[in-house]
Amino acid sequence: MNSNVQGFLFCSKPKFTFAVMKYYIIAGEASGDLHGSNLIHQIKLKDAPASIRCWGGDLMQNSGATLVKHYRDLAFMGFVEVMKNLPTIFKNLAFCKEDILQFQPDILVLIDYPGFNLRIAKWAKQQNIKIAYYISPQVWAWKASRVKQMKQDIDKMICILPFEKDYYKTVWNWNVEYVGHPLTEVIENWLTVNSQRSTVIQTKNIAVLPGSRKQEIQKKLPIMLSVAKHFTDYEFVVAKAPGIEDEFYETFLSLYPNVSSVKNDTYHLLSKSSAALVTSGTATLETALFGVPEVVCYKANNISYQIGKRVVKIKFISLVNLIMDKLVVKELIQDDLNAENLKTELEQLLFDDVRKQQLELDYKELWNKLYTDGSPSEKAATIIYKMIK
Repeated sequence: MNSNVQGFLFCSKPKFTFAVMKYYIIAGEASGDLHGSNLIHQIKLKDAPASIRCWGGDLMQNSGATLVKHYRDLAFMGFVEVMKNLPTIFKNLAFCKEDILQFQPDILVLIDYPGFNLRIAKWAKQQNIKIAYYISPQVWAWKASRVKQMKQDIDKMICILPFEKDYYKTVWNWNVEYVGHPLTEVIENWLTVNSQRSTVIQTKNIAVLPGSRKQEIQKKLPIMLSVAKHFTDYEFVVAKAPGIEDEFYETFLSLYPNVSSVKNDTYHLLSKSSAALVTSGTATLETALFGVPEVVCYKANNISYQIGKRVVKIKFISLVNLIMDKLVVKELIQDDLNAENLKTELEQLLFDDVRKQQLELDYKELWNKLYTDGSPSEKAATIIYKMIK
């Protein structure tokens, strides 16, 4: 045998290289950070070497992603507030596009946050980047006309609300994926891990969940705490937002002697509370899934509210009522959010047994509507992983 051939056969070591898949994930709010962190965890289980770059928060970073921008620097709530911050928003959009181009992801995963993410989706499509959208924008509530562009830009829409799959198919002839609501998975896991810790229910707690943005907390928290003086046998416990410094809350917490706070422990607070005052958003759904009677609190800049009332075509503002398609939890909106109304509603939640029994039945039905066999986060990760494999 030729010595050169022999050398090749016995000395050469073939080299195999595996491309590391790159994921770019964008979430702009606290709820997106939560669901994004669970999604990242599931992606890592399927694709351990994956390189993940994200906009989000501490939870996504702790799950193994490189954090580019924190959601606390992105959250602008209301039409007026958005207009005031347009230069910052446009600057963030430009920076995001440049960062995506430098990273060159195999897939772009967008989590809710439609005002920003739909603009990024349209641009990314022009760059031939694969796009998965996890947690659909609420186009059934307002700006349904966006769906036509969404169909063109988004390769795979992944929904978490049970009626969205039928909505997209029936109204827009768009086949989307439904995976179930990830909060059922999150809460079920928490209850399993903390079952012993949460068996002792301290019914003298009133959970106060004022939101995750400074502007909404400043507007609503003083009103939410104003009823504390009427319920001196109860401790009103404020759940601090993880992205806001403790010093911000000091003024509010000193208003009444029966007011205290927790941070990064909202689920434990809910598990031992007999009622809750909750700002509108994902927290209303979390509270209901924990089975806690609640009042939904909403108050925005008046101009933003008047514009929104004319643009948004929905019967309710809370996810609980929207999903159930009926008034399950009381919504105190704008001028109706005042100390007198809050006192009346809280008294009913605490002392009206008929009201509490009906809530319990409605909450069970809500859970059954949202729950699916298997992990929603794992299902979403599987869909995304298959898109690039």
